[in-house]
Amino acid sequence: MAKSGYAAAVLLKKLGANVIVNDGKPLAENPLATELQSQGIEVVCGGHPLELLEKNISVVVKNPGIPYSNPLLVAAKKKNIPIITEVELAYRISDAPLIGITGSNGKTTTTTLTFEMLKEGEKHPVIAGNIGMVACEVAQGVTEQEVVVTELSSFQLMGIDTFQPKIAVLLNLFEAHLDYHGTKEEYGLAKANIFKNQNENDYSIINADDEEVIMLSEQSKGQKVYFSTTKVIEDGACVKDGALYFKGEKVIDVQDIVLPGKHNLENILAAMSIAKLMGAANEAIIAVLKRFTGVKHRLEYVTTIQNRKFYNDSKATNMLATEKALSAFTKPVILLAGGLDRGNEFDELIPYFENVKALFTFGQTAPKLVEVAEKAGMKGIKCVDNVEQAVQEAFALSEEGDIILLSPACASWDQFKTFEERGDMFIQAVHKLV
Repeated sequence: MAKSGYAAAVLLKKLGANVIVNDGKPLAENPLATELQSQGIEVVCGGHPLELLEKNISVVVKNPGIPYSNPLLVAAKKKNIPIITEVELAYRISDAPLIGITGSNGKTTTTTLTFEMLKEGEKHPVIAGNIGMVACEVAQGVTEQEVVVTELSSFQLMGIDTFQPKIAVLLNLFEAHLDYHGTKEEYGLAKANIFKNQNENDYSIINADDEEVIMLSEQSKGQKVYFSTTKVIEDGACVKDGALYFKGEKVIDVQDIVLPGKHNLENILAAMSIAKLMGAANEAIIAVLKRFTGVKHRLEYVTTIQNRKFYNDSKATNMLATEKALSAFTKPVILLAGGLDRGNEFDELIPYFENVKALFTFGQTAPKLVEVAEKAGMKGIKCVDNVEQAVQEAFALSEEGDIILLSPACASWDQFKTFEERGDMFIQAVHKLV
């Protein structure tokens, strides 16, 4: 169920639906289910009995993380019962236009930047989805004068029907979540759903440097706005002569942007495009880019101890995110990485290890990361039990001027409930060094 399921159940009850909540966790371990029960909602816990579908079910609202291979969902599909996620509910009840942002990497940074730019530009944004509050919870309280800025995952986008964002963004596509989607092709098609219902009054913002993104956006009937860090785009957003431009107009010099990392220019161009399309003034965009240093757990500067800088990039749950993090630094890096084994190898990291002087690895993927580091000819390689131990040993090995970077290249679910929990452990361990 989690918080999105709880929010959906409360909303549907409020709207007059007969709601049954089903959760695999036993009721005794399920405070949210107990709370719903006290509100008069029928709750079935401890499994997913197929008999539930005999109760004249009109629609199933699925938690995004539950795979479609779940027997209850397989049976629902056979009965042609619609299966949606709560972002579909959010769209159906929202009086405010929605902005949808997806991609393999950079979603949270782009969503946060967009929110800040629109807020600075007095466009009354609220933030929802994977970041902040549950979308259908936010959508209940918004007015036509506001705008809902929503971070969307492939899991959520698989469960839409009429969902139609006023502005849809696809940042990039990288092999991820294959344990859920099966193939990269299926993963890409899930992401492309963000464009599915758009029409000529909507906007589709597309990364012109990613061929797969361009291909997936072909189905969009929205007005296409491209962004690029490598080529000049007169009718979109680009980097030219050391500055950011939108539709031929200079907005800001790159040197005035405080957010580190070349990869973040993509996120900035996408957010700037949204802000401009929503009518935000250049002054609002400039003000945000001169102060915005990043979001928590995404290349987040933690502190400097004895001239060693610590960065928390726990949200790097795949290789591409770690590659971009490593590319952001020119000084020697001690990398802390590892986590859930999704079956992929890590050879693609080798070209980015040039500046990495040591690796401390943990979790299920530790043996694979050791193997790749050895292939790259790295000298300092060690398996440790957890993030805390990695911090202590990395600091002991480090020298003045080094960067100590947590950028796991893996999901956190082997040792942690969330990447936030992993990042918080890193931050605590760093502060303990003092």
